[in-house]
Amino acid sequence: MQPSARAIDALLEGTHADPFALLGVHPGPQGAFARAILPGAEAAEAFALDGTTLGTLTRVDPRGLFEGTVAGTPQPVKYRCSHGPHVWWFTDPYSFGPVLGPTDDFLIGEGTHFRLFDKMGAHPIEHEGAQGVHFAVWAPNASLVAVVGDFNDWDHRRHPMRKRADTGVWEIFLPDIGTGRAYKYRIVGPDGTVQPLKADPYAFAAELRPATASIVARPGKPDWDDEAHRAHWAGADARREPISIYEVHPGSWRKPGSAEFCSWDELADQLIPYCIDMGFTHIEFMPVSEHPYDPSWGYQTTGLYAPSARFGEPAGFARFVDGAHQAGLSVLVDWVPAHFPTDAFGLSRFDGTYLYEHEDPRLGFHPDWNTAIYNFGRREVEAFLINNALFWAEQYHVDGLRVDAVASMLYRDYSRKSDEWIPNDEGGRENWEAVRFLQGMNRAIYGQHRGVMTVAEESTSWPGVTMPAHEKGLGFGFKWNMGFMHDTLKYMARDPVHRRYHHDEITFGLVYAFAENFVLPLSHDEVVHGKGSLLNKMAGDDWQKFASLRAYYGLMWGYPGKKLLFMGQEFAQAREWSEARSLDWDLLAHEPHAGMQRWVRDLNGTYRDTKALHARDCEAEGFEWLVVDDALASVFAWVRKAPGANPVAVVCNMTPATHDHYRLPLPHDGVWREVLNSDAAHYGGSGRGNMGQIEAQDGAALIVLPGLSTLMFEFLGSGEEG
Repeated sequence: MQPSARAIDALLEGTHADPFALLGVHPGPQGAFARAILPGAEAAEAFALDGTTLGTLTRVDPRGLFEGTVAGTPQPVKYRCSHGPHVWWFTDPYSFGPVLGPTDDFLIGEGTHFRLFDKMGAHPIEHEGAQGVHFAVWAPNASLVAVVGDFNDWDHRRHPMRKRADTGVWEIFLPDIGTGRAYKYRIVGPDGTVQPLKADPYAFAAELRPATASIVARPGKPDWDDEAHRAHWAGADARREPISIYEVHPGSWRKPGSAEFCSWDELADQLIPYCIDMGFTHIEFMPVSEHPYDPSWGYQTTGLYAPSARFGEPAGFARFVDGAHQAGLSVLVDWVPAHFPTDAFGLSRFDGTYLYEHEDPRLGFHPDWNTAIYNFGRREVEAFLINNALFWAEQYHVDGLRVDAVASMLYRDYSRKSDEWIPNDEGGRENWEAVRFLQGMNRAIYGQHRGVMTVAEESTSWPGVTMPAHEKGLGFGFKWNMGFMHDTLKYMARDPVHRRYHHDEITFGLVYAFAENFVLPLSHDEVVHGKGSLLNKMAGDDWQKFASLRAYYGLMWGYPGKKLLFMGQEFAQAREWSEARSLDWDLLAHEPHAGMQRWVRDLNGTYRDTKALHARDCEAEGFEWLVVDDALASVFAWVRKAPGANPVAVVCNMTPATHDHYRLPLPHDGVWREVLNSDAAHYGGSGRGNMGQIEAQDGAALIVLPGLSTLMFEFLGSGEEG
């Protein structure tokens, strides 16, 4: 049937709702019939992809519409176009069938498609004998969607897409293009309003800000050499492994010369050896996903599937992870499923409706960050996020995700006044949709990627954060212990003379230390927004600040729980951190800072190599108080232990007064070797100590306990010499 003049106009103007119904090759009464839009052509001859001549088309509209019968059955075709002496070839995207199939439709509709990153977005593929790129985007309420890019002069009339009505996914295969091409989607909403050009939610790469187009790219890299590393963690119980995390903002760890940012390869050359030398077991990157605004530090991401262009091509990040793994170092990334920015090119009102977010601001607007909140109860949104978690584990081999702002997801009234939130169906404040999403994400990660862990930044007393999802917990592997951070830093900021009155700020944490699998975080959040550096949080003069910080680190490394330290704090960065400048590496020319760095290096090494200090980090059997009530002297002592390991006693003196004959209760008589002493001259201390060992008799030993210090003693056995 010949289309109407109105249909032809819509086709040529790019407003036809179903261009595939008219364009391409279709069966007809005289054989196959072809129709194509070939702008600028005067004549066109059709060929099969193998070069077989199929026939000549006639221009039936001066705007570039060609029609004609062609030999054979409907098949992909290419056209030899000419205008005077000029000749060019054009492979017709509308002559190709769909790439997605009924199985995809079923799983997408059900919300159980765990390979969406193989289907959605832009994928260079071979399809029906042609090389090209398949584009697919979810926009169920759109009336029209076209892909625009540098391959079609950003002209929406060239490549309107096919809608899969059952799922609301629009797709098209464009032959003869490949990686490196910039693109966006032009979406017309249900009311006919043309939306701002949208970046691809599943894009694997993006332009460097301030440009915002998506880039056709392949994620990850094809060859990996990290089998041994991944096999180790797949067979390990992370709760019983040494985990000491170095938190890094990749844009400001070091600033290279005149360039804004190091590439991933440059970072690999410097950061991996540094972390290995310092004894850290894990690097945790603040978000590496694409984001438009540098001072957001990546926490307002517009490209969850795209490593930021600031640091080079996506394969560069994959090379970094592979290199870290080969060196024995694990890589965690911060992941932000709690909210997204409302930039016009992003997810906000993506298809002209509130698609990824809630329409009601009492559910869909985040007052703290002026961002939108994902609609966790919508199965397609849940699948988008869960697939992203799986994507980083599969395509980039990351060892874990630290999930940002979990508390803001769990409570409907988070940071809201009484009239600014909507209770759940039971009248409560719990966000059960977010709970189900987090449980589903953790089930997917732990079910499909053994050895990959998830860590919740969760600041409330929500029960069972690290309990398995099948036991009605959230299913995380670990949780940040915000109470430890808050209470202990508050204690260390007090003048030592007043600490005796706040003894419980240290001891109280042990009441709940094993309620979850904890990470002890001294993160970037503690050294920004006017909070200063950790060094300047310590009370006292300069010498006391350094001594207190060494003692504090010693307390933390001896305390049950995995460790996390933000970059720069290992050498006592004095200034507050800023993403706009490099760390103050020149401080290492000054001995107090160099001594702090040596102290952290030795803490890491001792923690890693001493089973008693890490193998029961998350279990109460690995901890026992030795001195819990000596508030007058501000002394704390405990023993760390694990089956098959020599116990280690940890002793902290949080006053400047040295105790020359402090009576330390110990669980075993015999020789205890002094393995660490924060007051050693090597670290910048006064050099007071115990000549390498102490001996316990009748359940105690008299020790020298320097002021503002932490000491660790390992039991060697009865009668042994040190």
